[in-house]
Amino acid sequence: MAQKILITSALPYANGPLHFGHIAGAYLPGDCYARFQRLMGQDVLFLCGSDEYGVAITLSAEMAGRSPQEHVDLFHRINEDFFKQLNFSFDHYSRTTWPGHVPTTQEFFLTLQKKGLIEERTENHLYSEQEQRFLADRYVVGTCPKCGFAEARGDECQQCAASYEAIDLKHPRSKMSGSPLVLKPSTHLYLRFDQFKEQLAEWIGQKPWKENVVRFAMHYIDDLKPRAITRDSSWGVPVPGYPNKVFYVWFDAPIGYISAAKEWAQKMGQPERWKEYWLDQETKLVHFIGKDNIPFHAVFFPAMLMGQDLPYKLPDEIPANEFYLLEGRQFSKSDGWTIDLETFFQRYTADQIRYTIAANAPETSDSEFSWKDFQSRCNAELLGKLGNFVNRVLVFTKQHCGSRIPSRHALLPMDEEFLQQMNALVESAAQNYQAFRLRKASQTLMEIAQLGNVYFDAKKPWQQVKDPSRREELETVLSLSLECIKNLALVASPIIPTSAQTIWAMLGSQGELAQSSWQQISQIALPVGQLLGETAILFKKIENEEIEEQIALLGKKMMKTPEPTISYTPLKSLISYEQFAPLDLRVAQVLEAAAVPKSKKLLKLQLDLGFEKRTVVSGIALSYQPEQLIGRKVIFLANLAPATIMGIESQGMVLAAGHGQLL
Repeated sequence: MAQKILITSALPYANGPLHFGHIAGAYLPGDCYARFQRLMGQDVLFLCGSDEYGVAITLSAEMAGRSPQEHVDLFHRINEDFFKQLNFSFDHYSRTTWPGHVPTTQEFFLTLQKKGLIEERTENHLYSEQEQRFLADRYVVGTCPKCGFAEARGDECQQCAASYEAIDLKHPRSKMSGSPLVLKPSTHLYLRFDQFKEQLAEWIGQKPWKENVVRFAMHYIDDLKPRAITRDSSWGVPVPGYPNKVFYVWFDAPIGYISAAKEWAQKMGQPERWKEYWLDQETKLVHFIGKDNIPFHAVFFPAMLMGQDLPYKLPDEIPANEFYLLEGRQFSKSDGWTIDLETFFQRYTADQIRYTIAANAPETSDSEFSWKDFQSRCNAELLGKLGNFVNRVLVFTKQHCGSRIPSRHALLPMDEEFLQQMNALVESAAQNYQAFRLRKASQTLMEIAQLGNVYFDAKKPWQQVKDPSRREELETVLSLSLECIKNLALVASPIIPTSAQTIWAMLGSQGELAQSSWQQISQIALPVGQLLGETAILFKKIENEEIEEQIALLGKKMMKTPEPTISYTPLKSLISYEQFAPLDLRVAQVLEAAAVPKSKKLLKLQLDLGFEKRTVVSGIALSYQPEQLIGRKVIFLANLAPATIMGIESQGMVLAAGHGQLL
């Protein structure tokens, strides 16, 4: 009987686009594991979705001039499309703004409250009398209590790196309005995590998890205290009985795994089916996360599950991964240290990046994407080892065996050894997938390809074909080589599913490889006489010029133009104060930004002056992408006479200056 395996990948925060650094930690490992378990015949439910509540979203939405719902709608779509581009196999991709998530979260809370695990605390919080609301730390700036830096953030100082509570700031003010803040009492709810300390320690102590997961979790348990689960906000899951309170995003987000299963079951027309996974203790529950999510999945969420009346399944495995960097640094869109995904997918395939990430997955330590490594993996391994072997065997078989799979005759010692080594590697690949060793599985895939190449070269079928007396030997070599290709397709399927399916079809095999059986494919030989399919190019060579171009673009916005090359326009004649005084200069915030059709240099901006909005056409498109400007403050000449530019009335001028093309 198939085992039920419930697989989750951490819900990505719908506050910005994902990048390959995210994919390497919680998502590609989860997808490869889900694909492998389906091949093993298990009953897999693979869930993910957008995490859509929290202060960070309301802040970003306000700065972008959007409602929180509009904001999360945008990034939910962008990130879901990104997963589709990468050929992910989620059974359901949900979102925490799905209406069914609210009663599920509230039910969790009410059960904990009924059991006396919720306590009230009234504490002072920062309040804006001008905005008539309490402000979370992300909304607050002020003077650092440690070093005196006047523009310190609400939770840490970017000048001296000190951490503190927002109420510790001197002269706190609103990040949005600049208004001074006052302390005002507010009642919040705390979950008594300290009541679960012994139960959690005993449970975690029995788990054969990665050392970093156990160490992280036990560190939190050592000092486990009640933790606030509510915020003063209107954006979030409402707290029953407490008006104007919502649950902290860390509280409701993991419950999203359960509501996602409920939504999936409803769409399947079997609304109670979610219970077959979440309430069955025989289910295997696996959380794929990044290391920064360990306390939430190994401590807080399990405690929340332990505190329920329903027998929720606790996680069996939490294969948390480390960070995945870009050329030795963290991905950063604001610094230009990122990869343009639109351009990437125009040039390269999902399988190329899936394989590159898998081969260097950050399983036990931080790893990185580098363009040179990407080129090497694609050219030397995917193309040189795997693609080359598949092509040469299929072309040779078509030429000399009538495009059909030949018979296998008496095996010579080299044939026996080849078959044994190949079968051992296929078994090793299965063990690696089962144990979350994606890097090792990728390595094993290439070992099989290399084994096939060495065998084919050693047998020299191009010589055998010239001697009619060696016909049976030739057919045996080609039969075993085609078996190797079949096994390559099987082992490759979780990592590079599109290419694996193409190989499967080139062998003349019918149906979807991903829906087949690992045991049957690995143990049953290809049918003799099966007509081979059309041969296709699996991978294309990546030229040096392409890689050099990508490296040159990386971080280009941060590069400084050498001083000797800068030529300055001569200063104009001095003007008097009377000539300057009529200029009405204002600070404005960019609400919207869009390219002007048929222009490479112009952007159409909507600016907020505080008391009115203006539309401006600005010639800064060569220096900024539209999305980079949203939320920025700019100096604006407000009393410049309107002018029509490219059919758009420009009601002022944005002032900018810079060296060359970089502002």
